[in-house]
Amino acid sequence: MDRRGDRSVRGALPIGTKQRLAFALHLSIGQRRSDVHRMTWADGRQDGIRIVQQKTGAKLVIACHEDLQAILDATPRGHVTILNTAYGPPFTEDGHGNWSRDAITAAGLPLDCQAHGFRKAAGRRLADAQCSSQEIMAVLGHKTLTEVERSTREADQARLSRSGIVKLPTRNGSQVPKPPAGDLGKAAKLKGKSGCYPSGWRSQGDSNPCFRRERATS
Repeated sequence: MDRRGDRSVRGALPIGTKQRLAFALHLSIGQRRSDVHRMTWADGRQDGIRIVQQKTGAKLVIACHEDLQAILDATPRGHVTILNTAYGPPFTEDGHGNWSRDAITAAGLPLDCQAHGFRKAAGRRLADAQCSSQEIMAVLGHKTLTEVERSTREADQARLSRSGIVKLPTRNGSQVPKPPAGDLGKAAKLKGKSGCYPSGWRSQGDSNPCFRRERATS
């Protein structure tokens, strides 16, 4: 799931719904579907959310982001587990996946806004926030840097390409101004001038006297 899908889900699923709660859990703590569907209210402690990953057996404590905390506070606590079926019992792993897919489809969201993409999206968000590899490993429960690189490759590529481009000199020898945070891909606008060229730059026709004579006689 990319950034557009992230914004689409937030807009389509209001706080207070079970669907938004599931989305927030997946995206905020970055855990697998097999772990999220088993989470209980008792897993939330003062020092964070305690998780034992089903796939790896790793024991994690993940700080609860204030956005997730606000959604949890708005959720009635009628069962031991946080996410439950309409009939009360907790979801099975496959049942949770099917329910998530149906909820995304019913909300009219794109097909890439699926639960299996939330873990990758969580890693991308951490990388976008310039978290260290160790911080990302601590949240996602990765064991090696290779796993971190696989989860954050997209964010790293975007950030490194921006870092590389701003180091290139312009035609007058100055460096391209660094774009403001959050405006990736938007060139700095110069008042009354095109943002594509530095101030003082002239076209070949303006700077070469031969071109000027040709235009004067044509």
